[in-house]
Amino acid sequence: MKKRILVVDDEKLIVKGIRFSLEQEGYIIDSAYDGDQALDFAKEHEYDVVLLDVMLPKKDGLEVCRHIRSFSTMPIIMLTAKGDDMDKILGLEFGADDYMTKPFNIMELKARIKAIIRRNTFVSDKNNQDENMTIINGDLEIQRESRRVFVAEKEANLTAKEFDLLELFIMNSNKVYSREQLLNIVWGYDFPGDVRTVDVHVRRLREKIELNPSEPKYVQTKWGVGYYYQQ
Repeated sequence: MKKRILVVDDEKLIVKGIRFSLEQEGYIIDSAYDGDQALDFAKEHEYDVVLLDVMLPKKDGLEVCRHIRSFSTMPIIMLTAKGDDMDKILGLEFGADDYMTKPFNIMELKARIKAIIRRNTFVSDKNNQDENMTIINGDLEIQRESRRVFVAEKEANLTAKEFDLLELFIMNSNKVYSREQLLNIVWGYDFPGDVRTVDVHVRRLREKIELNPSEPKYVQTKWGVGYYYQQ
């Protein structure tokens, strides 16, 4: 089945170029040019990837990202202005899975998209093989087939990357992963950015699964090394 991508940018020439390149790869492309239109598309379809520019009319990309996360975990790659670190951090805070800085290399964009799709397909296939597998540890319950997580019987709404991190941690309990290793394994490629991407996702994950995020019970920090799941 062909993969479907939503490209959101108010610069029509950029959208046209991305659309042409991705259609050459066999993707189905939908285009939106403002925040409201992007949300309409996202509510109508479950996309394999959303490419979402930060600077948009009507609703900016950060607000669109936050709204999408209220009803879907579809992967989101934010497109940010060069050197605007605050937009990158806010994008991750609002639930984006990844970000790219404009102007970007179209080959790198394709690699990022393929990595996200490959990772999600791998997780889906693995879950199909273990379709009845549910992991319970304390008050934490992870349903791998449906990719749902419950804390004290209340569902936690995790993004795709947050779930991938948690699943990796819990399936490899007590193994310490460096930030660089987590970028490579969970994001699926040699991430050219900085390790704050991991730190933001781990903090968001803790806020959703830990009863007291400042004193985590599950996802622990090995100072100077990385993170691990305490069994």
